[in-house]
This record gives sequence, C-alpha cells and structure tokens, in this order.
Amino acid sequence: MSKTVELQMEKSRNLISGLRKHVKEQGERGITPREIDEMEQTLQQLETANAEVDRLREELSPKVKQMNDILTAVKTAYGENKKTLKGYYPQERWADYGISDKR
Repeated sequence: MSKTVELQMEKSRNLISGLRKHVKEQGERGITPREIDEMEQTLQQLETANAEVDRLREELSPKVKQMNDILTAVKTAYGENKKTLKGYYPQERWADYGISDKR
C-alpha cells in the first residue's frame, strides 16, 4: 500500500468517526448523515481498489524482475555481437547488419 493512500484512508476514517459522533451538533447547516455514508462508501471502494492494486503489484514485481534480467541479457548479446561485427567489417558495411553507428 502506498503511503499516500494509507495516510488518506486513515485520515478519512478518523474524519468519518468524528462526523458520526457529532452529526447531531451540525444540524441543517452541517454535513448530513447521507453525506457521511457516501464518504464511507467511497472509502470502502478505495480500500477494495487498493487491495487489488497491492495484489497485482505482488504478481507484477517478479515478472518485472524477470523482464529486466532478460533485457540485460539482450543488451549484453547485442553489445558483444555489434562489437564483433565492427571488428570484422569496415564501417561502410555496418549498416548492412543494422548497426547505425558512425564511428
């Protein structure tokens, strides 16, 4: 859970609790019980969405690491193969192999 979301949920819970305790004091000019209920429903939606995002992050993190490892392998192979081709062929032929380097 991100700190921003966690902090906002905690602040919202505290506000809802305080509003419920003092809803009668506010009368007609304050926040209505319906508005408090709506805020609480929205907070519950946020909690549900946040839980889903956390679950997806747990699934995604290992896949991102795997992709980064593969990317590193591809970059290494590219660099080695490019270096080999540049060593065997003159600069004019590099473009034939997809190497756009000028030097």
